[in-house]
Amino acid sequence: MRYNLKKIVPLLLVTVVMLSAIAIQPSSVNAAEPLDIEAESAILVDNETGKIVYAKNPDMALPPASMTKIMTEYLVHEAIEEGQISWDTTTQISDYAYSISADTSSSGVGLEQNKDYTVKELYDAMAINSDNATSIALAELIAGSEGEFVKMMNAKAEEMGMTDTEFVNSTGLANSSLGDNVPEGTDPNANNLMSARSSALLAYRLINDYPEALDVTKIPSAEFEGETITNWNWMLKHGEESSSLQQFHYEGMDGLKTGHTDLAKYGFTGTAERDGNRFISVVMKAESMEARFQETAKLLDYGFNQFENQEIFPAGYQLEDKSSIPVLKGKEDSVQVATDKAFTAPVRGEQADNYGVEYQFSEDAVNEDGEITAPIEKGEKVGTAEVTYNGDDDGYGYIMPDKNPKQINLVTQSAVEKDNWFMLTLGAIGNFFTDIFSTVVDTVKGWF
Repeated sequence: MRYNLKKIVPLLLVTVVMLSAIAIQPSSVNAAEPLDIEAESAILVDNETGKIVYAKNPDMALPPASMTKIMTEYLVHEAIEEGQISWDTTTQISDYAYSISADTSSSGVGLEQNKDYTVKELYDAMAINSDNATSIALAELIAGSEGEFVKMMNAKAEEMGMTDTEFVNSTGLANSSLGDNVPEGTDPNANNLMSARSSALLAYRLINDYPEALDVTKIPSAEFEGETITNWNWMLKHGEESSSLQQFHYEGMDGLKTGHTDLAKYGFTGTAERDGNRFISVVMKAESMEARFQETAKLLDYGFNQFENQEIFPAGYQLEDKSSIPVLKGKEDSVQVATDKAFTAPVRGEQADNYGVEYQFSEDAVNEDGEITAPIEKGEKVGTAEVTYNGDDDGYGYIMPDKNPKQINLVTQSAVEKDNWFMLTLGAIGNFFTDIFSTVVDTVKGWF
């Protein structure tokens, strides 16, 4: 059975908005004010540096509902990158996917069987309208079955460092609502689980690994099979036909994914960019559709209004008293060392003044006397410059678990050739006689 979503969806949206007494109002958070987010869990991440600037119960594992589809999107992009499929690859709809599409209680664009759909058509319906059946169809295409796709999802989550995460299906629906189609190897009564930190990490990876994903998530509405499908992200700039949603519009918003089930309540993984700065926000288990957008606006306002990305230490930075280290067996007596890249961080007020640098030389490169042996190549790593923070508040760490932006390579600034054998021999002879002379002097001093 087909439903005229062109008429139904806008009517539902307008009805919900009219019934709501809550509207997103522009907010401004002063530095002295605590940020009070009315959701069970939340997080805010600076996309350039991966620095977490706000967190509330970030590691609480909660049902993410349709925010699950961010992982499905990621694996579609990865399969295309690896040449397994293309945007033009076609597939047909299985009985399982069709049964979900025909269920009016969940998101559905009205798929038909015995008909070819391209990956692009299915992906757009999933990313824009949060369609569940298209998610299943893509999972089956890539992995052969949703059960095998779930294994891929969990393997990728582990690879990314997404702790407090377990996927049991590709859509975010409760397994109990799937009837006889529960993915093989999963608990029939289970739900997907993901923390706000893991959701932000997944969004960070999608945006940075496949930035073209935002070209789809920023679309407020589109045509599918002659019908209009609408993006459930009300913070996008919707058209005049959805003028009642304009109160939720947030400047710079271009993604990413909403989520809702009775158990999960209302969640939203959002992202917005202003003046070249991008933040990723997550709210989980908000009390209403409106609240998830209202709390997201608070988070993003806090990021854009309070923080400024500053280059704290430039590439080539040197500590004044350690700008060079002595060289053994080289044509030069010393070599300059400096950082190989800049350190940038989102800061507010005078926070930048609290950062410092400490050198940690590698035992493999520098001996216990602080000397390096020639030959030396330009750009050779000799240790790390550890960025320190001496203030009271340095945020909540970084979203990438396996990368430490505060640890910068310390490298040589020039090459130093090894001295020739004749000069090394003279040096050794000189050292020999110097040692003898020193011994004689010490002995003579001992006589008196």
